[in-house]
Amino acid sequence: MARVERSGLKVDGQLAGFVEDEALPGTGIAPAAFWDGFAGLLQEFAPQNRALLARREALQAQIDAWHVARRGKPHDHLAYRSFLGEIGYLLPEGPAFAIETANVDPEIARVPGPQLVVPITNARYALNAANARWGSLYDCLYGTDAMGSTPPAGGYDRGRGARVVARARVFLDEAFPIAGTSHADVRRYVVKDGALLVDDLPLVQPGKFAGYRGNPKAPDSVLLRNNGLHVELVFDRAHFIGSRDQALLADVQLESAMTAIMDCEDSVACVDAGDKVGAYRNWLGLMQGNLAEAFEKAGRQVERRLAADREYLDPNGSPFTLKGRALMWVRNVGHLMTNPAILLPDGSEVPEGLMDAMVTVAIALHDLKKTEGMRNSVLGSVYVVKPKMHGPEEVAFADAVMARVEAVLGLPANTVKLGIMDEERRTSVNLKECIRAAKGRVAFINTGFLDRTGDEIHTSMEAGAFSRKDFIKRKSWITAYENLNVDIGLECGLSGKAQIGKGMWAMPDLMAAMLDEKIAHPRAGANTAWVPSPTAATLHALHYHKVDVFAVQARLAKGGRRAQVDGILEIPLATFQGWTRAQVQREVENNAQGILGYVVRWIDQGVGCSKVPDVNDVGLMEDRATCRISAQHVANWLHHGVVSEGEVMAAMQKMAAVVDRQNAADPLYVPMAPGFQGAAFQAACELVFKGREQPSGYTEPLLHAWRLRVKAG
Repeated sequence: MARVERSGLKVDGQLAGFVEDEALPGTGIAPAAFWDGFAGLLQEFAPQNRALLARREALQAQIDAWHVARRGKPHDHLAYRSFLGEIGYLLPEGPAFAIETANVDPEIARVPGPQLVVPITNARYALNAANARWGSLYDCLYGTDAMGSTPPAGGYDRGRGARVVARARVFLDEAFPIAGTSHADVRRYVVKDGALLVDDLPLVQPGKFAGYRGNPKAPDSVLLRNNGLHVELVFDRAHFIGSRDQALLADVQLESAMTAIMDCEDSVACVDAGDKVGAYRNWLGLMQGNLAEAFEKAGRQVERRLAADREYLDPNGSPFTLKGRALMWVRNVGHLMTNPAILLPDGSEVPEGLMDAMVTVAIALHDLKKTEGMRNSVLGSVYVVKPKMHGPEEVAFADAVMARVEAVLGLPANTVKLGIMDEERRTSVNLKECIRAAKGRVAFINTGFLDRTGDEIHTSMEAGAFSRKDFIKRKSWITAYENLNVDIGLECGLSGKAQIGKGMWAMPDLMAAMLDEKIAHPRAGANTAWVPSPTAATLHALHYHKVDVFAVQARLAKGGRRAQVDGILEIPLATFQGWTRAQVQREVENNAQGILGYVVRWIDQGVGCSKVPDVNDVGLMEDRATCRISAQHVANWLHHGVVSEGEVMAAMQKMAAVVDRQNAADPLYVPMAPGFQGAAFQAACELVFKGREQPSGYTEPLLHAWRLRVKAG
């Protein structure tokens, strides 16, 4: 669409129309004031943005040169640490402090629980994530392998259903024990004199009774609370399960995803104004509360909308409500990318992160102006996750940008809360100072193995060949990284004020394994962790009933730091490189399959997040972070002669045919083999063969360029 001029900016007509006709009406912000304020923000901060990126490149060049000069010699850790301090990569740690963040909603500050991350461009997924605040434990146990096997084909299996009911009652006995009996033997739940009686027996901890619906003598549901999370027992004699249950218990519903990140970054493919408008329009619908999506399911039309709040009576019979939706963050783009949606007066593209900051916060005004009804933040805050920041100066920059956005939009200082993703090495080793740089608005920090490993490989590309990916996870640096993130968060006063998060469970079909393993996250002191689906959120919520995260945090805080920066600076190189050629081939092919399976949908269809089978046919959630680590890993092995270009190209072509076969049922899919000339295949190859040249090893520049080429025909 043709561009229009706004306050000296050349704005794509689609974006200008969306801002002026859809986003701003109802906010109290006039279009002229918006564009004038935005133009002033860009005039000040766009040059600073460029300078920060140049600083990244200068530091990387110095690190590369240091390793090249010492190639063939044993790694000198102390000299390396000293060098990083001399060039300003590793900064001295300042005095103790505590964050000053105020008006943080309880879902973030006081209630540990699962967190979803979803592409904002997919309205159905966004609505599913927002509505994942509540989930049926019965459905999640029945429909997954959580109990050790997947459900049989065909209709409802009564034997499996009975096992689900029994497993759910085991959970109830663990979280809400009854004095003198088991939930498995109960016939009647009643509310009497403000207390819950279960076959006339009290709960061991009566304070866990939170409320009910219906008649106290025969309630429609009973609301319980444990470690801040609610559980609703739903009774229905007409339900096909409740009618066969001695207590008429038809379902056990768990408060599940307490928060959800609506992602404008790693899980989307937004390369131009049209794409950005699609993302912003869905965020607008979420903030206004009117987003809807119609689709066909099981042969019938379904319309999905945001779930309403849930109404109850407290133990004494007074009405109250609980939110029906997860509290929503919006993840903006990082500092690196620009977007052609707006051209600056000098003709250059707008820094996309600055555009995201201005537009997403302006859209959130619709939520801030509400005083009742379907609200996101009841305490008047806007929650923005900022990814891929490198060190304290970049966090300080993000803090200053948000302060300017607040000023332009007439918001009180620190209305915008900031999430700092601890996923870049320069942030990890300076985390305390990163938090200090935005201490008035920090409400979230987290670890993310994939991006963090991608940056680890790129930063130390010249140091030598890295271990195989599975072995990188076992090296000491990752334990130090995970522990130090929690330790620093607690030192900086995040407990009870902000989220300390852990990364994604990437295998959405393996819920039994998730139940076995992901309890490690709350046990580590994290009060949130990422899950790949609403179902996974409900199952992961079980872990927060088993673990009192705030008790864990209190114990860890007394014990002091378990990890130090020196541990994080241990480079996970392959100390033993006696791999067989079969092992090398398998590693490269696994990386190639992940890259190709993700990139082909990104480039050809604009799909930013995909479930891609690995070489063992295990479906893995792939986004740009997983693509980054795979591409950098192969680029590292190429650079150090572990594999040749010919071997890598052979692997890419072999796995392209595999990916073609895996996508054969997709009518929109364009095969890569046998010609290997398509844009998607070429883009995937460039991510590997040009991997060392990419800024910080990011995939975005190449992916965006190729996607724009495809969109242009």
